[in-house]
Amino acid sequence: MKRILTVGDARRLAERRLPKIFFDYIDGGSFSETTLRANETDFDRYALEQRVLVDVTDRSLETTYLGRAHARPFALGPVGFTGLFHRRGEIAAARAAQATDIPFCLSNFAIATLEDVRVASRGTLYAQLYILRDRSLMEAMVAAAERCRVEALILTVDTAVTGVRERDERNGFRSLTGVTPGLALQFVARPRWFAGVLAGGLPQVGIVRDRSDFGRGALQQAAKLSQQIEQGLTWADLAWLRRRWRGRLVVKGILSADDARRARDVGADAVLVSNHGGRQLDGAPSTVSVLPEIVAAVGGEIDVLFDGGLRRGTQIVKALALGAHGVFLGRSYVYGLAAEGEDGVRRVLDLLSTEVSVTLALMGLRSIAELREGGRALLRERFRLP
Repeated sequence: MKRILTVGDARRLAERRLPKIFFDYIDGGSFSETTLRANETDFDRYALEQRVLVDVTDRSLETTYLGRAHARPFALGPVGFTGLFHRRGEIAAARAAQATDIPFCLSNFAIATLEDVRVASRGTLYAQLYILRDRSLMEAMVAAAERCRVEALILTVDTAVTGVRERDERNGFRSLTGVTPGLALQFVARPRWFAGVLAGGLPQVGIVRDRSDFGRGALQQAAKLSQQIEQGLTWADLAWLRRRWRGRLVVKGILSADDARRARDVGADAVLVSNHGGRQLDGAPSTVSVLPEIVAAVGGEIDVLFDGGLRRGTQIVKALALGAHGVFLGRSYVYGLAAEGEDGVRRVLDLLSTEVSVTLALMGLRSIAELREGGRALLRERFRLP
């Protein structure tokens, strides 16, 4: 595990161990990937205030969001197909999250089902939800969330039309309905990955594994499930879900103060400031650049959560100082999963926790609570974005 000293190390190991089609799915963005890059580089807009001669012997990373205290200020966000990146990938990630006392959110496009995850993990469980044209399938998903004691639904609202992800287009991801000779060569060139992922039989998308009309095999099922995402999604759909679901409701894909206020008014418990990791509207603002205005609009009334570009503990500290109640990790933990399974996820979480803790200490802070109380006064703007 000493090979993984940074998230960047985990990324390099993941690239070596995964077939190109799956690494590019994790790593890529839409069109020219401008927004994907901006998610990381726009953190450089802010410098951290250093404070000295403060006793920082005892430090706490405990954070409260969505009604529950957690040992660390982050959660594992919804990432599709993680069961294709490592054997029982969703289960491995959920177990790592439980061991770290943070939430795990299962993607709609997971290989595991909510029931699979709940059997394997007693940790805090969230579930992603898309509004689908087949409302009976949606109803079944919400009912499964109730049975599995899911604490929050994460409604993703920024994918009514899927962005053009050129790496996926070149690789045939979601357009393939079976294994081509070229894809077979990629698979056999990664024997460790191949043996692990196929050990449990042909991978299938969990929520439709028993639906013959969605085909057989994860690639074909994912293509058909993507076609089910409602392009006519409106605020009325959010209002319907709020009436149907009694648990916590988070709206993911918010990039403007106006949309944040509307989500609050419909009854959301939180908004998740997200541009889908730069995988949707290329040219959209980075999430860190819009976080302050969204916090100003609703931060005192509902929770504001954050994702996008988080590869270092210093970036997590900056997001929290700008008002986020907690952050969701995506690519960072999936790189660790692809590299070393559950151990890789734990390693990434421990690395980021150490980086956050050391950063707090060097800023003269002893807790996330102190960081959030200090807020923007603990940051300096190096330059202003246009």
